Amino acid sequence: MAYVMLMFLFSLVLGLAAVAANPSPYFAALGLVAVAGVGCGVLVGCGGSFLSLILFLIYLGGMLVVFAYSAALAAEPYPESWGSWPVLGVVVVYVFGVCVSACMFWGGWYEGSLISADEFSEFSVFRGDVGGVALVYSVGGGMLVLGAWVLLLTLFVVLELTRGLGRGALRAV
Repeated sequence: MAYVMLMFLFSLVLGLAAVAANPSPYFAALGLVAVAGVGCGVLVGCGGSFLSLILFLIYLGGMLVVFAYSAALAAEPYPESWGSWPVLGVVVVYVFGVCVSACMFWGGWYEGSLISADEFSEFSVFRGDVGGVALVYSVGGGMLVLGAWVLLLTLFVVLELTRGLGRGALRAV
């Protein structure tokens, strides 16, 4: 399990470097969705499966808004991808900076710290995030619905703002 967590964390750092280095909003939005998936995998590895599911669904709703906004504003006929040399150079610089920072703060990190919270108790009946499920539906249910409504409203506002004089993304066929 520790190797899987190390793979998730390495993918998270590499994905964040790729998102930060990319000047094109198309690939940046796609990279953010991939980084959100890897981050939710890290949460699952730490014992928060329900929290990971809720976070992924809400984050995908937010990324839908960001992708619609960036696709409507970006008018590049040939956007730069992750394979272009300037973007790869910046990714290498970011990953080198992360490696230097990791070497500076290396003391105190051990492989045992990547063990899931559920693996500490031998005969546990409940998972680590079962109490959170009850709280989300009892106390936080209204906030969950409100968050979904705000994301939907933001999507329509972004589409209306980027429409301009033409019909934009909502063009009649």
